[in-house]
Amino acid sequence: MIGRREAALEGEESWLKPRPVIFRWWKISLRSEHRSAKPGEAKDTHEEFLENSHLQVQIALIFGARVLDYVFNLCEGKFDFLERLSDNLLLSIISYLDLEDIARLSQTSRRFAKLCMSDELWEKIVHSCCDTITPDMRALAKDMGWRQMFFTNKLQLQRQIRKRKQKQGSHRTSHL
Repeated sequence: MIGRREAALEGEESWLKPRPVIFRWWKISLRSEHRSAKPGEAKDTHEEFLENSHLQVQIALIFGARVLDYVFNLCEGKFDFLERLSDNLLLSIISYLDLEDIARLSQTSRRFAKLCMSDELWEKIVHSCCDTITPDMRALAKDMGWRQMFFTNKLQLQRQIRKRKQKQGSHRTSHL
């Protein structure tokens, strides 16, 4: 039994150890001298990569500065786990935040700004605050957006729903 436990611990430790940075490349060319070129591979430890300016320049040229920054952060042990979560999961998490926190979060990145302004988020928030959502409210939210609907007071919403119904009624009678 002891041998199995030690093996399990070794397995757990292996995923904690930093893996090498591996870059593979292929030459794609119409020139005959490059047709027989074999794929290449560079395999460095994180520390070696951080010191290899030639490889860093190549990555920046091919993939851009954003990818190079991402690889640097990974090599330095800076993981952004939130970036790896799906938008749907993030929307569910954000919907539990206070309004002030949502406003602050929207200022941290383009992705979070988009999520914090999304209709999906504000629909979740409206649903969590309201007991019932009538079909009229749903139709109004479709026209004005769930965020706008959330920040509009009840009297204004009732007026807008009434106007919308009147408009639909006059629109129907004009078609008859």
